[in-house]
Amino acid sequence: MSEQAKKFGTSAVYFTAIATLFGAILFLRFGFAVGTVGLWGVFALILLGNMVTIPTAMAISELATNKRVEGGGEYFIISRSFGLNIGGTLGIMLYLSQTISIAFYVIAFTEAFGFFFEFISNNYGIELPRQVVSIPVMLLLSILVIVKGANMGMKALYFVVGLLILTIILFFLGKPVDGDVTTYFESNRRWVNSNQLFVVFAIIFPAFTGMTAGVGLSSDLKKPGKSIPIGTTAATLTSFVVYFFIAYKLAASASSSQLLDNQLIMGDISLFGSIIVPLGLAASTFSSALGSIMVGPRTLQAIALDNSIPIQSANKWLSKLRKKDDEPVNSAVITCLIAFIFVAIGGVDVVAKIITMFFLVTYGSLCLISFLNHFGSSPSYRPSFKSKWYISLLGFLTAFWVMFQISLLYTLFAFVTMTLLYLYMDNYHKRRKGFAALFANTLFKLNRDLQIYLQKKKSSNTLKDDWRPSAICISKYTFKRDNALNLIDWISFKYGFGTYLHLIDGYYSKETVIQAEDEIKRLINNLNSSSNVYVDTIISPSTTSAIAQSIQIPGISGMENNMVIFEFEKNDPQDLNDIIDNFRMVNAGGFDVCILASSHKPIVYKNGIHIWVRSFDTENTNLMILLGFIILGHPNWKKANIKLFNICSEQEAESIRNQMNELVETGRLAITPKNIEVIIKDDSKTVKEIINNHSKDAGLTMLGFNISNFKNDNTELFEGYDEMGNILFVYSNDVKVIE
Repeated sequence: MSEQAKKFGTSAVYFTAIATLFGAILFLRFGFAVGTVGLWGVFALILLGNMVTIPTAMAISELATNKRVEGGGEYFIISRSFGLNIGGTLGIMLYLSQTISIAFYVIAFTEAFGFFFEFISNNYGIELPRQVVSIPVMLLLSILVIVKGANMGMKALYFVVGLLILTIILFFLGKPVDGDVTTYFESNRRWVNSNQLFVVFAIIFPAFTGMTAGVGLSSDLKKPGKSIPIGTTAATLTSFVVYFFIAYKLAASASSSQLLDNQLIMGDISLFGSIIVPLGLAASTFSSALGSIMVGPRTLQAIALDNSIPIQSANKWLSKLRKKDDEPVNSAVITCLIAFIFVAIGGVDVVAKIITMFFLVTYGSLCLISFLNHFGSSPSYRPSFKSKWYISLLGFLTAFWVMFQISLLYTLFAFVTMTLLYLYMDNYHKRRKGFAALFANTLFKLNRDLQIYLQKKKSSNTLKDDWRPSAICISKYTFKRDNALNLIDWISFKYGFGTYLHLIDGYYSKETVIQAEDEIKRLINNLNSSSNVYVDTIISPSTTSAIAQSIQIPGISGMENNMVIFEFEKNDPQDLNDIIDNFRMVNAGGFDVCILASSHKPIVYKNGIHIWVRSFDTENTNLMILLGFIILGHPNWKKANIKLFNICSEQEAESIRNQMNELVETGRLAITPKNIEVIIKDDSKTVKEIINNHSKDAGLTMLGFNISNFKNDNTELFEGYDEMGNILFVYSNDVKVIE
């Protein structure tokens, strides 16, 4: 859009908002509100409504002065903060609210012609439907906006707002209606019918929703960063003050029964009321409808411009602007057609409640965006107008609390509708996945604060009795075999934490950095969506230096890493010597160590996990049993169980079986006595032959080892298990308590 086409200033924002704030609800329902809950009750509702609108006005002002607000107003702010899929979902709900509001105001406009319907009924006995007035008015509005555009609409808006202000002035100059005037205020000032407070709030809240009406003109403003904060805040504060005085004037000018029975009671109070109040009502509803019919098409055009409507051809058509004046004429046609449907239906009381819900969702979202921007502390967030984080948080919490207070049913309906729309849009725009920067900055700061908190509160004994693995695995064979990645995925799925580092051989350079970026994208894309493993790359000229760097940094959970996983291929154990050398370094750091002997043999999960223990090796035994229990938490192992094996002499068999049964029972482990097997040692067979025979079909086999196995760089421990699948050799640096 050219700069010449940006034709409006701050006054346009202010008067568009005022036209809706001083709308139909003010004339038709404020008297009803005072008569139902009393003056103090209405004061409470005005304060409650402004607990939503004032924080929202400040949030919009803040967001509008941080970066240029383009077409779509509230939609633009939400979509650029929450991302296009969430923004598109909320934007469509906002647009429907704005569009149905047009019908709501047009139908309310017909109430100004009550004298006409009464005259026809009394003199001709004909009960005319309200559509006799509402449909021609809707047609006139449509022609006005589609043919003449917002410029003509704004000229009309200034005229009707002027008439509206005159009406309010004459209302304040009016006198109380006939009756016992001295008792009016005394009877009306009391707080009554508190159980109907939120019923009344649901009826009068649309009076507050006009606060953001001017924001929708953002694409037509010369200086939106200036006009939106000043215009929106000024309109909100103006209505806040005027609402109090109007409620007071009503309470002092009529009895509660008169306020309840006559929806145009303001006409009986006002100076020249029989003429000016119907004109004011007509002006207010017409101007509100006019404001909405100018804003709605601009919201729809902005949504279509982002391709957020799940019909590609519709996006292209709706995003077009008329060349001569840059008006979103196609979007205006659709907006008018939707409004026509609801005007023809006539009664929109139920729809009005849904409108209220969607507006509250929008306002709450705007306050949440402001709060998250304060919390996220991004250096790019530098608004010239600044609200306070606690004001934005108050607005967010109040908006959603009020939704549930008004109607649980309609609140759930609003949330379900938006959830279904989001799921459809997310599926339609699959490429637009991912967090917006707002979420990322918030999560980064929250993660940092938690990490620092944990570091300050942590003591050496804090987690000793509540051990869980925080494992790190480094492998350069990621794209050749996935055994190690699967293992750390099993460990970290439910109970543990895992970091998997893909090793890139070489020195840190521009070329290896580019390679690392490509390979981490590939790794993340290949990762199962349900995986809880944190993956990354590390560039290093040797495995040893990579391990030395990695084990010194904290785990992704904030815990210190306490376990290192090595891996080699059983059929080609060329990496064993490196593993033995690196084991000594890792052991010096106090880490538990797991060495995975990877096999090409398919994993049969239902055959379970076999754990081979020795009665004198308590340290490794406890760690293996705990690891087995943790691994069974992964869905792949849901039909599996743990089997314990111990090889001993015949004399030790009974004692060892009792020890193993006691360990399982006291540790509350899901191991039944039938899965505990004590094997009498056969001198004609080696231990490895016995293990091979019993565990050749196991899904995973665990064996313990200790430092003495590595004397003289001996690799014999890992050899001789050719018939078996994956084997996990486990070394525990200290005793893990099973209790």
